[in-house]
Amino acid sequence: MPITDLLERNSKLYGEESALVEINPEIQEQQRVTWKEYELIQPTSSAPYRREITWSVFDEKANRVANMLLSRGIRKGQKVAILLMNCLEWLPIYFGILKSGAIAVPLNFRYTSEEIDYCLKLADVDVLFFGPEFIGRVETIVPKISHQMLLFFVGDTCPSFAEDYHRATANCSSMAPKVLIDDEDEAAIYYSSGTTGFPKAILLKHHALAQSARMEAIHHETTHEDVFLCIPPLYHTGAKMHWFGSLFTGSKAVLLKGNSPQAIFEAASSERCTIVWLLVPWCQDILAALDRGDLKIEDYHLSQWRPLVPVTT
Repeated sequence: MPITDLLERNSKLYGEESALVEINPEIQEQQRVTWKEYELIQPTSSAPYRREITWSVFDEKANRVANMLLSRGIRKGQKVAILLMNCLEWLPIYFGILKSGAIAVPLNFRYTSEEIDYCLKLADVDVLFFGPEFIGRVETIVPKISHQMLLFFVGDTCPSFAEDYHRATANCSSMAPKVLIDDEDEAAIYYSSGTTGFPKAILLKHHALAQSARMEAIHHETTHEDVFLCIPPLYHTGAKMHWFGSLFTGSKAVLLKGNSPQAIFEAASSERCTIVWLLVPWCQDILAALDRGDLKIEDYHLSQWRPLVPVTT
């Protein structure tokens, strides 16, 4: 099946259950804001920034993105790039691209302006979604790319050279677009790290993504009751494809901005995370904090979590 079928299935089966939570310990919520589709909880101004969407809202937002792209003339097989830090908009945009029949092109947030320009041109990108952290880098290359692609800004205070993502999608239909997608259709282009030169493009089909979701659920023994803590960047296959286990089972995932030992333990504790994907350096930081006494396990509720640490050579 195409990977988008899993999202639509989850919307039908688990529509009102939590799908994604975004936590950013560095941002303090200024005021309580309620939108039709977002539920911003933790109303006190001293609480860490937290947003949450259900599976039905996730699917609706993806549909709005897809219908917006189709209304702008984007057709099956064209490429749409994502240049965002981890946020609640990342995955709905990704799935909206796939639902339109277009090919998603996630970009590394560490890329310089030159590397962004190179990757956009190499993939023959027609649309770019980018966030506030990349305004300067994108503005540098606007004279080279603006005549050939649409630019959508995901955030507040949209720059003059782009369109506001929220405004562009607000009045688009939340119904699934009538685009026939097959599991043999091309779905996404991922770039290598570029450690020995410029990044190299790798093309994946829908069946590869769907199979990855199935294998992640099997490998991690993910159930519908699990809660996955995702810390690495979503542009990377290592993060997104671990999250695919949550997609396959229709379970909740938490997107954490920040990898300090305290932030990881607090998120795992407060959200009752059962699967935590850790890099070896983060484990070393956690052990060092425990040794120093900066971190005390007894202060957190962690009895339910299963840390996943990649094997390194």
